[in-house]
Amino acid sequence: MSKFFKGLATCGAWSCFDEFNRIELSVLSVISQIIIVMQGAIRESKTEIAFEDTMIKFNKECAIFITMNPQFIGRYDLPDNLKSLFRPVSMIIPDSALISEIHLYSFGFLQAKPLARKIVRAFRLAKQ
Repeated sequence: MSKFFKGLATCGAWSCFDEFNRIELSVLSVISQIIIVMQGAIRESKTEIAFEDTMIKFNKECAIFITMNPQFIGRYDLPDNLKSLFRPVSMIIPDSALISEIHLYSFGFLQAKPLARKIVRAFRLAKQ
């Protein structure tokens, strides 16, 4: 993991770790220390940081995102020091009918609501 984060910090890549809360707690604590160093370097606009006893060039464009699904067995609660490093955002299933309706209205359709329902129904049938 440290090599991966070193690469992110050096090249400025963005990364999203899916189901982050499946990682063991001992590994999460090490990751949190790495993220603290990286976020501090971004805040202070540093160009070099000490990363595991070596100085590396730091690209402040790097970013780390995580996803979690806390309602399944085998998931851990994130430690508080790690929770505080990320801004929580809740996701829900998108309302396809509403999205379609807005698109249709923006294209000038006057009867967008019934058309949107038909489009969504046809799409769902096509997927089956």
